[in-house]
Amino acid sequence: MRLSNILVTASLTFQAVQSWSPMLPNYRSSMQKVPSSATSLFMALDYNDPVVAEEFAKTQTMTLEECESEITNMGIPVPKTMNEMDVKLMLVELRMRMNGSFSEEKKEEEVPDSFSSPFEEALYTKPQFKQLYKLFEEAGDHNAMNVASEYVNDPELGKKRYGSDYADTLSQIDKALTAVTPVTSPTVSFSGFPANMGEAGCKMTLEALGEIVEFECAASDDFPILTGTVTFGDIDTAKAAITQYNGMDMGMGTKLEVKSV
Repeated sequence: MRLSNILVTASLTFQAVQSWSPMLPNYRSSMQKVPSSATSLFMALDYNDPVVAEEFAKTQTMTLEECESEITNMGIPVPKTMNEMDVKLMLVELRMRMNGSFSEEKKEEEVPDSFSSPFEEALYTKPQFKQLYKLFEEAGDHNAMNVASEYVNDPELGKKRYGSDYADTLSQIDKALTAVTPVTSPTVSFSGFPANMGEAGCKMTLEALGEIVEFECAASDDFPILTGTVTFGDIDTAKAAITQYNGMDMGMGTKLEVKSV
């Protein structure tokens, strides 16, 4: 089938269903039923956009299971009510959002210098968690929204309060919080190297992985650690830095955080 025909079919199907319902898998037994009015359109794909057409074409060789697996690996639950076409459209949207090619995502959201709570920090720094929270919000699921905010702010208390009735929800939140953001840039930010390494020692450590094009480093005002950004010569080196150092315990009371910028 020609791509133009596929897109027409997809467009008609998408208009017919009007939206994909963000009801979460394994979630219905513990949450209130979502009213039909809450199933608003999450986004309208522009089929005249060649980027959309290219991404959509890539999904046509994929099975439903492959699409669901990729979406789940991003930390986003796939609603059980979605048909195969909707799942593929959802995958197209998520891919575009993750790689920055979706027009609404091209302008970077300004991240505050400080956060009022761990929940606010997660919304700004954990894209998969933000996406999951949007699903709760789109569904009008205030129970899940409250569970998410309380659990992220105080995990131990959250487990005590919601561990039995909302176990699936907590599992989804954990997966979204720990999901690895795709590396699409040779630049990574870092936080947690011991301050006594000094700028030179920190740069030398990272330079052992590969060429460094740019490097910025400063000591934290709150902890004896170094924070900064480094731009490597290529994306593969950036991936290697994240793989090797992200989550490493440097003995400073906190773990290293190395992530793509």
